[in-house]
Amino acid sequence: MTESSSNINVEIARLQKEIADRLSMASENLIWEFTESGDLTMLDLITVNSAHRQSFLFHSTQGFSKVDALYQMLKYAKGYKEIDQSYTIQWSIKDDYELHTSYFRAGNIFEALKKFSYGRDINSTVIFSITLNPIS
Repeated sequence: MTESSSNINVEIARLQKEIADRLSMASENLIWEFTESGDLTMLDLITVNSAHRQSFLFHSTQGFSKVDALYQMLKYAKGYKEIDQSYTIQWSIKDDYELHTSYFRAGNIFEALKKFSYGRDINSTVIFSITLNPIS
């Protein structure tokens, strides 16, 4: 490993820790999915709920490198509560009668649904309600 790639890996780890700390989440409850598309690096940050072990999209960013995509994610993590609205989704896994409640920050109800359904078969869950939470 070259010194520059070692420095890049250290910076990636530092940024991931800073984002996890900003979200008050343990690192084992975060999944960092990087994909390359042309000259851009896409980052999907996925959270795993520790109670029911289901995963949801927190946010997607893009940058010119992994480090740049992480900087964009950190920027979002610092201000998302002031930018996005809060939604509550009540749902269950199909054929399971345990009701779950999950919270999302999103620009609109469709984005909240996209975050909820990320990476899963939409027919695997039943959504009972989606509520825009009052501004606190």
